[in-house]
Amino acid sequence: MVNEEPDGKKRRRRRRRRRRDDPDRAGFAALLPQLLTTGNLAAGFFAIIKASGGDVLIASYAIFIAALFDILDGRAARMTGNVSRFGAEYDSIADTVSFGVAPAVLAFYAGDLASLGWAGWVMAFIYTACASLRLARFNVSSGRYQGRFDGLPTPAGAGMVVSAVWFMGFLNLPEGLGLPSLVPALGVMFLGLLMVSPIPYHSFKNLRLGRSYSATVIPVIISILLILKPGLNFFLVGLLYVISGPAGYAWRSRTGRELLPVDEPVTSTSDAAKATTNPNVTNLVDHVHSGESRGGETGR
Repeated sequence: MVNEEPDGKKRRRRRRRRRRDDPDRAGFAALLPQLLTTGNLAAGFFAIIKASGGDVLIASYAIFIAALFDILDGRAARMTGNVSRFGAEYDSIADTVSFGVAPAVLAFYAGDLASLGWAGWVMAFIYTACASLRLARFNVSSGRYQGRFDGLPTPAGAGMVVSAVWFMGFLNLPEGLGLPSLVPALGVMFLGLLMVSPIPYHSFKNLRLGRSYSATVIPVIISILLILKPGLNFFLVGLLYVISGPAGYAWRSRTGRELLPVDEPVTSTSDAAKATTNPNVTNLVDHVHSGESRGGETGR
């Protein structure tokens, strides 16, 4: 007896066929991810303009909006089936501006790095250079461990700069964060170095909340808490994430715990024996010296 296809599947198939046959709909679907990426680029450019004019709070909002566009363009590309090499490259260029150049300019003016002379702009430039290198590495390689990025993701680094500006407003600190200019300068440079480091960071791509009541309520509660005191809570969440990488690395070094690597083919008998006795496990020595394979942060 032949099994009949469920009506739901038939309707979805007919809808997909109509979308393919509609050139206007297909054209807009192909254009939508690029429009969202352009929004990301425009927000980053606007942030640079506003930060250069001394309006650091508006600049921080613009970088936050750029991050939202960055999330949406990848999702739109996957939902419409328009994932392409061109889109990935364009997205990377936009990210370089929004999460590489704009946060460095924001930190330069918000932290009064100009008072340090040439050292101030060099330390801000280190952030930009590291973010660009991080994105280039993202285009050709991925993290070596399942569910982890290699190095601090560029959106997270930009988010840390943005949340520091919001935290400055929360504490009612004057321009320059009320601290010696060397402190924010070292902070932004440290963020840049974390981006190009081999330290693993959680990607949260494999996070599954399920469909339970708690899985629906908990994200809502977290969102409300973040919105109620954004100047404080976003800074604390960002700081915890930034620290989690080095702290986790130090803990694994001390305890000998290991991470699950991305699946790789077995190349020798000895490798096969290792896989049999301890499957999908690598040690911390390999973590420091091994190469990388394709993957990424927010690409398509």
